[in-house]
Amino acid sequence: MAGRVLPSLPQYRKDGVTRRLCASVHLDEEFAREVDHRLTGDRLTALGLTLGINFVALARHARAALLRRAALDRQLAWLFGALLLSLLIAVWGLTAGHGSVALVGVYGPLGILGASWWLVRRAESRAWDAAQEVYHDPGKSEALAPPVEPEAEAWLQDHSLKRANVLPYADAAALTNPFVGSGSKIKEVVWQPIDVSKPADAPNGGKLTIRPFDAVDLHTYVAKQMEGIAGLEGLRAKNRLYVLGSNAYMLPELLPDRTARPRPQIPRQFVQAGLQNPGAGMRTHLCLERVGEGGRIIVSMYLRAILSGPSLTWEVACYAIPPVHDRFARVDRLPLAPFDRWRTLTRHATSRTWPELRGAVGRIRDRSRSRRTAEKALTKLRRDVTEQHRLVDYGATDSLREWIGDWSQAGYTERIDSQDFLFRLQQGVLIATERFLKDHNVDTSSFDKAQANISTQTYNISGDITGNSNFGNHGQINMNGQQGQGGSGQGGAPQPPP
Repeated sequence: MAGRVLPSLPQYRKDGVTRRLCASVHLDEEFAREVDHRLTGDRLTALGLTLGINFVALARHARAALLRRAALDRQLAWLFGALLLSLLIAVWGLTAGHGSVALVGVYGPLGILGASWWLVRRAESRAWDAAQEVYHDPGKSEALAPPVEPEAEAWLQDHSLKRANVLPYADAAALTNPFVGSGSKIKEVVWQPIDVSKPADAPNGGKLTIRPFDAVDLHTYVAKQMEGIAGLEGLRAKNRLYVLGSNAYMLPELLPDRTARPRPQIPRQFVQAGLQNPGAGMRTHLCLERVGEGGRIIVSMYLRAILSGPSLTWEVACYAIPPVHDRFARVDRLPLAPFDRWRTLTRHATSRTWPELRGAVGRIRDRSRSRRTAEKALTKLRRDVTEQHRLVDYGATDSLREWIGDWSQAGYTERIDSQDFLFRLQQGVLIATERFLKDHNVDTSSFDKAQANISTQTYNISGDITGNSNFGNHGQINMNGQQGQGGSGQGGAPQPPP
C-alpha cells in the first residue's frame, strides 16, 4: 500500500569500487604503478572517462603505496651493501687469522638478515593496515592519503574531468567505435526513420504549424527529460564531442598546446556544432551513463539524432562494463584475527626477505632507468611536435574502469540489472522523442509505426564477452534482436600510454 514503512536493508557503498581499488594499490605494486602512471604521469594522450571512480583518492593512495615501497627498497639496498661488507670482513678475518674479526663478520650478516626480515614484515603490515583502513573507514577515501604533486592534484580535482564534454579517441578505435573505455559492445543500430515533415492535426480541424527545431534542440530535450522518464536515479546525461585523436590539433579549444594533454571540456558551442555540422572525425553524441549498485556494473547508451530532409533517425550504440576482476578482492581475504595475522605476516616475511634484499638495488636501478627512458622519449616527441610539426594521436585508448572489468564476475543480478537499464533507456528515448515531436506540432503517425519495430529489440547479457578478457577469462555475450551478434570483447590489458 502507499506510504508503507519497511526496514532498510544493507546497501552497497556508492564509492565501493573506488575504495576497493584504493585498497588494492596498497596490496598490488604492479597495479599501483599502472594507476600512478595513468593518473599522474606526464603524457600527451587523453585520459579515459572516470565512470564512477574517484581519481583523486585513487591517485593519492597509489602514490602513498609506491612511496612506501621505494622507502623499503632504499633501506634494503643499504642493508644489502652492509651484508656484502660483512661477508668480506669475515673472509678477510679468516684468511688473515684474526678470529675475533671473522666472528664479527659472521654474526653481522645474521643481524642484517634479521633487520631485513623485520623491515619486510613491517612494510607488509603497513600495507595491510592502509588497505583495510580505506576499505572500511566511513570518512572520505581521499582524506586517508596525502596529496600528490600540486599540478597533478589540481588536474585531478578539476570538476571538468568528471563532466568531460569532449573526448579524443585513439585512431585505432575508429575501426570499431569511438566510445573508448565504455566496455563491451552490446548493440549498434540505426533506428527506423521517422517522417517529421507532416504537421499534426489541429483540435478544431486543419493542420497545426510545425515549430522549427534541429538536432541540438532534440538532444537537449532528451538529456533533460531522460532521468525522470526512464526512472533511473543518478543517470548521467551529457552531450559529448568525440574527436579522432590525430585530428585533435585541429580544434585549438581542445588542444591549445600541442605538447600537453587535451582539455576535458570545451565551450558548448563546439559540442553543439558536432551535432549540426560534424567535423573531420568529430561527432557529438548524447551519452547516457548509468552506474549500477556499488559501481559493480556500468551501462552506457550513446545516441545521435540524424535530421536529414523530412526524416529523423537515431543512431544508437549500447555498451556495458562488468564488475571488477577478482584480482582486486584480496582486501576481503586479509586475516583479521590476531594470531592469523601474525602467522601470515611472519610467513610472508620469511619467504620474501632474501629475494627482497637481494633485488633491492636492481629494482631501484630499473625504476630509475625506466623513468629516464620515458622522459627522454616524451621530450623527443614534444621536440618533434614543435620543430617537425609531427602529428600525434592524442586519443584515449580505454578507461581505467574498463581495464579492470571481468565478465566472469558478472552474476545474475548484474545481468538482469543491465537489461533493465537498457530497456528503460530505450523506452525513455522513445517517450522523450514522441513528446518532443508533439510539442513541436509534428504528426507522430510515422513515429508510432517506427516505435512498434524498435520496441521489439532486446538486450540479453549472458556470460562473458567473446574472446580473451583483460585478465585471461573466456566466454561470450549474446545479443538478440534485429542486430544479431555484437562485437567481440576487449583484448589484453593495455600498455601504459605515452
